[in-house]
Amino acid sequence: MSDSVEELRAKAETEPVASFLGMRLLELSQGYARVAAKLRPEYLNFNGMVFGGIIMSLADQAFAYATNSVITPNVASQFNIHFIAGATSGDELIAECRVVRTGRRVCISEMTVTNQDGKLIAKATGTTIPLV
Repeated sequence: MSDSVEELRAKAETEPVASFLGMRLLELSQGYARVAAKLRPEYLNFNGMVFGGIIMSLADQAFAYATNSVITPNVASQFNIHFIAGATSGDELIAECRVVRTGRRVCISEMTVTNQDGKLIAKATGTTIPLV
């Protein structure tokens, strides 16, 4: 197992944004991450649906773990998300990220967000650039 994977696992225990949003790292290996969060009533928008930014944050968290497991440190330069179905308070969402291409200048990833029943909630793609 790579040192970056172990370092990221250790950081996951005390990461402020993950703690604030109730996100949990479920699985991490080089180029792959799975993150979950139980949706709270505070995440609802004025239409009674979960705010898209919460769903995106979960996908972004998996994206950050997966990409930093192959190139550390790196930051997002692009993130594109398609919301496919709504989510509601009480749902357990799971975001998965797979790095599909790693290069010297960019890292390209694909993410999916599903609910506890496996229903597809969102699909996303993202690109990161190394800071080193």
